[in-house]
Amino acid sequence: MTEDTTRITVSDEVTVTADGDTLEFEGPGGTVERKLGHPRITVEVEDDEVVLTAADSRRDLLATVGTFESHVENAIEGVEDGFEYGMKILYSHFPMQVEVKGDEVEVRNFLGEKHPRRAEILGDTEVEVSEEEITLRGPDKDDVGQTAANIEQLTYENDKDVRVFQDGIYITRKPGAEV
Repeated sequence: MTEDTTRITVSDEVTVTADGDTLEFEGPGGTVERKLGHPRITVEVEDDEVVLTAADSRRDLLATVGTFESHVENAIEGVEDGFEYGMKILYSHFPMQVEVKGDEVEVRNFLGEKHPRRAEILGDTEVEVSEEEITLRGPDKDDVGQTAANIEQLTYENDKDVRVFQDGIYITRKPGAEV
């Protein structure tokens, strides 16, 4: 079997450095660090390219190279432009208050509860709350997406009929797709 190589071109705005199997991407939008380790895949930075080389052409190994390629492309896009999620705050029963406190998002008065619910803000994600909208921005797609999911899960109620009970915070906009 032969080696299989994938090359990803890095723009002039982005600097990529490799330390073992960890890549660090720096650009105008911030910094993202990715650990891409596999015993049969080598990851190298050559001039303006990230080179992924699989030891052979087995299908499972090529699938892992494809995953690594997506991680690298997302990191490059993130440090260039960033990722943005949009969320909508909906309530009809009890008016809830949503506020950013330090590295957490706090939801008060959800269903009239006395104690606030909290979700952690991950990484370099910036959370902006307006009247009925929440906007999340950041360079790391994983951190921004997981923060949005954490906020959405905060107000999830398992025992309610979703056709009738629609109070909560919902993701309405994702990078690359409208929900």
